Amino acid sequence: MEESKEIQEVEAVETEEVVETPAEEKAPAKKGRGAAKGKGKRKIETVENAPQSEWKERVVQIRRVTKVVKGGKKLSFRAIVIVGNSKGQVGVGCAKASEVIIAIQKAIAEGRKNLVTVPIFKTTIPHPIVGRSGAGAVMLRPASQGTGVIAGGAVRAVLELAGIENILSKSLGSKSPLNAANATMDALKNLRTFGDVAKNRGLSLKEMLN
Repeated sequence: MEESKEIQEVEAVETEEVVETPAEEKAPAKKGRGAAKGKGKRKIETVENAPQSEWKERVVQIRRVTKVVKGGKKLSFRAIVIVGNSKGQVGVGCAKASEVIIAIQKAIAEGRKNLVTVPIFKTTIPHPIVGRSGAGAVMLRPASQGTGVIAGGAVRAVLELAGIENILSKSLGSKSPLNAANATMDALKNLRTFGDVAKNRGLSLKEMLN
């Protein structure tokens, strides 16, 4: 009788251990899954709340170009990209690479290196000007409020990303997008404000305007 009681007590202890251990093992597994879901939500929230850059890029042209070498022809892609923040700063970048994406990235980096500060006077430019680059030339004239950007192609991209809202333009000579963009940049680079002209003449702003 005593042996049978001991056997029953041992079996009862073993059954209690077997029943309790799975409950203990399942609990941390649920916590781990919940924690994993929480981490995923935090990552999504951080990506959505990430600050957006004020710089904008616009691809004007992508062309496939070839270079004749000793073994034959070497193919590559040329990208022209306009970079600006619509607050008076704009740049033009041109780069070549064996892949389109790499060419665009190189052009964006070059455009940010060649930024130009544009003097904006009441949403337009201070005075008429003509810019030149190679065989291309672009004429820019100030316009009244509500006129909009009267331009096309690469000239329009440069003016919009520079932050100019009202302007008249005319492309003269070469119709190449690269020449047109560089000619527009040359015109914007040579713009002068009324204060700069008055300072060069040794006059005050009121004296010059009168």
